[in-house]
Amino acid sequence: MSWTVVLWVVVGIIIKMVMSPPSVIVGWIVDKIALHPKLVLNEITVTYDEKHLEEEEKTRFTNYFNEARLLKQYDVFPGNEKLFLHPETNVTPFMINIKRGRKVVNIFVFCYADHVDVVKQFKKKVVSYRLRSDDLQKLTISTKTKSKLLSQII
Repeated sequence: MSWTVVLWVVVGIIIKMVMSPPSVIVGWIVDKIALHPKLVLNEITVTYDEKHLEEEEKTRFTNYFNEARLLKQYDVFPGNEKLFLHPETNVTPFMINIKRGRKVVNIFVFCYADHVDVVKQFKKKVVSYRLRSDDLQKLTISTKTKSKLLSQII
């Protein structure tokens, strides 16, 4: 008789956890499937024109990216991935490489005057979306990084 009561209590707890999980679990699941991920400084490397950004610029860029708002998602059809990864534009993208364990995600950020396009590539899947961020749109890299880039070009 007591085993029956214990069994019903355990089943009740399991049903309650499934029907209304704790917010920590919900937050973890939402972060795993989020289209626009929140970046963590120690898990990423940010490059611009194939040069790593300095720590101060990397921190500023990461904060701006995390604060950006998602506007819309683009449809990427099989075979069109190259059009999103390498668009015909004169904008040099910021490239973000995220390493979490064995998972590697590449994010390309194209900053235009009126919006920001983001292309996220993981494994063989490509997802593209548009962001709104005044700070990212106006972001300029420091003169120290620019002079390094120009000296290597000349």
